[in-house]
Amino acid sequence: MKEITGATRMYGIVADPIHHVKTPQRLNEYFDQIGHDGVCVPFHATPDTLATVVAGLRALRNLGGFIVTVPHKTAILALVDEASDATKLIGAANVVRREADGRLIATMLDGEGFVRGVLGNGHELKGKTAYLAGAGGAANAIGFALAQAGVASLTIANRTQAKAQDLKTRILTLIPDAQIHVGTPDPSGHDVVVNATSLGLAVGDALPLDVSRLTPDQLVCEIIMQPRETALLQAAQARGCRVHDGAPMLASQIPLMAKALGVPGAGD
Repeated sequence: MKEITGATRMYGIVADPIHHVKTPQRLNEYFDQIGHDGVCVPFHATPDTLATVVAGLRALRNLGGFIVTVPHKTAILALVDEASDATKLIGAANVVRREADGRLIATMLDGEGFVRGVLGNGHELKGKTAYLAGAGGAANAIGFALAQAGVASLTIANRTQAKAQDLKTRILTLIPDAQIHVGTPDPSGHDVVVNATSLGLAVGDALPLDVSRLTPDQLVCEIIMQPRETALLQAAQARGCRVHDGAPMLASQIPLMAKALGVPGAGD
């Protein structure tokens, strides 16, 4: 076990539930690789205690910052001091850096991490038709990133259609010539299918889309890391689809997260 001293820089991840998180393990491995005296630990904060927890984290002078995940990625923006224009447009963040004066600076890396993970595993996105299930925090970032990656069209499907329409409008604000549609639970006719909801995190969750409409020519992607093989991926494999699990999205983000947290020597 790494020795933690009074000089060790502290980092955390804020989530509810917390059991599934993999970021502390991966960040701590990365800190060791680059020789950084830092440690990342999980912080279990519920929506009703998030503001109190963030206020406490702001006051910790040896805290470098923290990662934010389900269900806090949208709510965190109201609790920080600064965010980039792109992060504000996305409407969610997953990394918060604490400055020496206690100011909190937020950024969103989920979209870039997802796209890097998909491309790094040898899959193509440019010119492909994409289907995105979800319009929450991570889905917002992935929607923007898919459009920026050059997909031919993007269909956004969400239980509340107004949220899907809102995401469409915001993407078009940044990328006016993008082909964006609001869809249904039917993912057929798309080259790439992405589940960017939290459905699949818990045993017994409903499926995020109509798996009976999946076809073997499709690539089905997850952002959930635990379990690694969700019910959606199992159903997709049973129908002959290629699958892409959630692990590469996190792996691709680790250097980016460390850099955003202000870790000395972190790269991308």
